[in-house]
Amino acid sequence: MTMKPPKSFFNYPLLKRVFSFVQPYRFMFIGNLVLAIVLAFFTPIRPYLIQVTVNTAIGKPTILPEWVRFFLPDTAFESAIQLIIGITLFQVAFIIVETIFRFMFTFGMAWLGQQVIRDLRNKVYDKVMHWEMRQFDKTPIGTLTTRTINDIESINDIFSDGLIPILADFLTIIITLTTMFFINWQLTLICLIPFPIMLIATYFFKESVNKSFIQVRNAVAALNAFVQEHISGMAVVQAFAAEEKEMSKFDKINEGHKSANIKAIFAYSVFFPVVEVVLALSMGLMVWWVADQSLDAGMLVAFILFLNQIFRPLRMIADKFNVLQMGMVAAERVFKVLDNTDITLNEGQLHPEKVDGKIEFKNVQFAYEGNNWVLDDLSFSVAAGTTVAVVGQTGSGKTSVISILNCLYPYQSGNIFLDDQPIESYSLDFLRASVGVVLQDVFLFSGSIYDNITLRNSNITEAQVHAAAKMIDMHDFILSLPGGYDYQVMERGATLSMGQRQLLSFIRALLYNPAILILDEATSSIDTESERLIEKAIDTLIKGRTSIVIAHRLSTIRKANKIIVLEKGKIQEMGSHDDLLHLGGFYAKLNEMQFKDKKSIN
Repeated sequence: MTMKPPKSFFNYPLLKRVFSFVQPYRFMFIGNLVLAIVLAFFTPIRPYLIQVTVNTAIGKPTILPEWVRFFLPDTAFESAIQLIIGITLFQVAFIIVETIFRFMFTFGMAWLGQQVIRDLRNKVYDKVMHWEMRQFDKTPIGTLTTRTINDIESINDIFSDGLIPILADFLTIIITLTTMFFINWQLTLICLIPFPIMLIATYFFKESVNKSFIQVRNAVAALNAFVQEHISGMAVVQAFAAEEKEMSKFDKINEGHKSANIKAIFAYSVFFPVVEVVLALSMGLMVWWVADQSLDAGMLVAFILFLNQIFRPLRMIADKFNVLQMGMVAAERVFKVLDNTDITLNEGQLHPEKVDGKIEFKNVQFAYEGNNWVLDDLSFSVAAGTTVAVVGQTGSGKTSVISILNCLYPYQSGNIFLDDQPIESYSLDFLRASVGVVLQDVFLFSGSIYDNITLRNSNITEAQVHAAAKMIDMHDFILSLPGGYDYQVMERGATLSMGQRQLLSFIRALLYNPAILILDEATSSIDTESERLIEKAIDTLIKGRTSIVIAHRLSTIRKANKIIVLEKGKIQEMGSHDDLLHLGGFYAKLNEMQFKDKKSIN
């Protein structure tokens, strides 16, 4: 997705929404705002005091304002030396106070920004966790990573280098210029003669860097998505010897990232020398005017310092505008995630003490997109405590049955009942806790076997874990691993076989003791020995609970009370294993195909 800048960096509705996250920290925000104003008024004080000091040192009569007299003792005015010492000591004390205030302001803005992005990141992640699965189907993982990490981090810049610092810089420039006009308006106008050059350079710099930053952001998002996807699928890349082809794609994206950064670097390389040239011109004109008008040396020194105080924020203000604008662009992208309405909505409150496990589908229609029905007018029932198997060719809708039963996707019409109550009437947490799912592709997190089994649920005891592992005949195997239950599993369980990962997922399901168990292709792509262990584990798992088993291998479902044959989302056949074999239809042909080289399991 190409990132476009907002029409204006001062997008008031968007800015207001960002600052709504400041509400819990409003006192810190107000304090920082006050500090910004105070520091702006502090800025011209030191140059003015240096002017007084220099003029006093060369013997020029100086009238001190009352606010200076208030801070200096009367003895400081008795001689020039005493006055210089008094002003110097006052400046030392003033510098200390100013430094403390600047530290408080810098730290306060950074602290505020970190609090906001922490709250915002939590809110975004919570939102993503409640998305419907269809959102993950069409959103690259790398893009979500960019939204949750990079873009939210950019919002921090709105606080640390954005709006308030920019306002503080503007206020500093205005107050400094006002002071200069008050001291000598003619000299001030002379100093400002080269400023149109500065304004033109600032405009072009801002536009150039802004375009480069947008390209950099797009390249970063593309890099994140590409790397995330290809590292996850590296086995496929290597298996098909596609390394060079994929590397060329990466190189192209990386080249775009490099080019965008170089353009930004070029803009900086031009802008900062231009600023130095404009500052040199201003100082040259100022020296010429002071010499021509025979003005005092103290004024010359003070104006040199004033100009530096004006140019210092001007050097960075264009850059800060770009940072603010990119923060606003990032905020716009993040809020699109927060505004996404495709979330799992289940406002049911039903939370019974016990679930019997009776399931009924009535005229259910479901499609992932539009009217491309994956399940079409599907109706069947599962009696409590019984096992139903669902078979069919790839794409027949088997997995979709469990996806909508578990509310991972919303179905379009019809009804699904659990214990004669619509599934929408149950609270989502309770429903998913009551329906255990063991998937074909078992996902294991980086961490110990114990943590993967319990999912860090502190309510599950070690004794319960050991008992469940023994029921699945995995206890001795786990103890044989280095560290036993503390054995560290690599990402996605890469150090374990598929069958071992599957058996660990069975232990996990057994511990959570769901009333309904769903096994989705639990025995596919594993060796015969593992299949025997898994079949034994399945018998343990389904005992006494409602079960839906989806399988390609018919040997795993022959004990099912009912077998449903799906084709293109419709039920073609339904009955027991023996009934379907005698029917001589699709199931019988599938059985014959699988066991043509073996003795029939009939």
